[in-house]
Amino acid sequence: RRSMVYDIERGKAQGILPQPWQTDTCIGSWHYDANIFKYHYYKSAASVVRMLADIVSKNGNLMLSVPLQRDGQPDADEIKIVSEIGAWLKVNGDAIYATRPWKIYGEGPSTATAEKGQFDGQTDVSRKPFTPEDIRFTQSKNGKLLFAVVLEIPKDGKVTVKSLAANSEYWSGKMSRVRLVGGGKLAFTRDAGGLHVKLPEQCDGKTAFALEIQ
Repeated sequence: RRSMVYDIERGKAQGILPQPWQTDTCIGSWHYDANIFKYHYYKSAASVVRMLADIVSKNGNLMLSVPLQRDGQPDADEIKIVSEIGAWLKVNGDAIYATRPWKIYGEGPSTATAEKGQFDGQTDVSRKPFTPEDIRFTQSKNGKLLFAVVLEIPKDGKVTVKSLAANSEYWSGKMSRVRLVGGGKLAFTRDAGGLHVKLPEQCDGKTAFALEIQ
């Protein structure tokens, strides 16, 4: 596998792989299907974002296909989906671009189950809904920043990262700062139960968000 890039079609790796790999999947069908547009069957931007965070946390890249109509143009649903993915990355891109996998890829209920993919590994989009406990980790290239991508917005405005508890084997030192990526510093406490972070009142309620931890 060192001589080529391992590719999982419409799937994801089970965990962190030592060599870079990729997922190739599509927001709909590989070739343009008018019925997918007619009945709005495309993958949502939120599902793609969560899939992307999971893939990157495992040392992978996402190659996403957007099939075009016969005149070479995307349809209205595709434009909306791609625009929403781009808007999320514009805010949270620091947690995705040029990052590296951390010591573990994530935590939460979604890490305890493995939905079989169509060809290999896990399915690209999870069939079970994510919870605010489902978190994916990445780190900056220089290893100085840890990012925690929370895959579902908590209704109470509070996040607990259990892997970063005061007695964590993954983070033994002190923490000096927690910041909302694309936002400002956040109030936090840390005890044996985890890192507890309070979110600002105005928080995007549609898609995942990322925390930057130092």
